[in-house]
Amino acid sequence: MKTTPRLESALKKLYTAFHNNTLNPECCKQCAVGNILDRKDSWKHLSDSHGDLELNYLGKVHQGLGRKFNGYTPLELLKIEHLFLNACGYQLPLHYKNEKPKNPTDKAILFNGLSEVISYLCELDGISNVMDYKRLFEFEDNKPRHKLETY
Repeated sequence: MKTTPRLESALKKLYTAFHNNTLNPECCKQCAVGNILDRKDSWKHLSDSHGDLELNYLGKVHQGLGRKFNGYTPLELLKIEHLFLNACGYQLPLHYKNEKPKNPTDKAILFNGLSEVISYLCELDGISNVMDYKRLFEFEDNKPRHKLETY
């Protein structure tokens, strides 16, 4: 499957973070967006609340100027983080009084979050969801409908 450079880069970073245990929904440098942006937290200044979908003044300025961070607009970054936190079981926006998972770094919880993020990243680039393996099991006349691509 052919991907775009920004998608390929994001997938590598998220894969590495997941397997190196450096993916943490509660840390701006180690969350989905933090990892996509090379473990930097400057993106958190694009909105007033972690997990919010609304840009603040600074975010609107960057969005209006067409600024991209590792290929993603401010609005796309907020949506990525929103999807990640929501799928991990957080009540949004992130706040110490809101509900959250008991063990936020549990691999199953993180996998749920990453699955949503990757689906969205693929959608942004007009690529079939790389996490969707259902197609592999479709059949017609007792034969596979799609060939398994191996690398």
